[in-house]
Amino acid sequence: MKYLHTMVRVHDLDASLRFYCEGLGLREVRRRDVPAGRFTLVFLAAAESPEAELELTYNWDSSEDYGSARNFGHLAFLVTDIYATCARLQAMGYTIHRPPRDGHMAFVRSPDLISMELLQDGALAPAEPWASMPNVGQW
Repeated sequence: MKYLHTMVRVHDLDASLRFYCEGLGLREVRRRDVPAGRFTLVFLAAAESPEAELELTYNWDSSEDYGSARNFGHLAFLVTDIYATCARLQAMGYTIHRPPRDGHMAFVRSPDLISMELLQDGALAPAEPWASMPNVGQW
């Protein structure tokens, strides 16, 4: 058996691509527009693990409430510098719900409220402003 991908539904494809590509550093691998079904599939992957993909499903006319995504759990990404990743996401307007106070783990949510766990590759010493930041909202 081989793991292929995880699919998440998104309401705004451009906002989601900004988050996943510009914010997290994933890259678009392929895209499939299906006019007859009125949906678009966009597959993303990290350069370090191209075999594990994230499929964004955008239903063109959907106003369905996808909920808070808390029943889903989270997606986890290993990052080379958790402080730089969180700073980039924060500068882009995203809330760091669980800051990397320990230099190891943080949580942020996508525009569609999907929790992302960011894990530091290796160890970084606790650093400000992250070390004293409180948790915010749900993650």
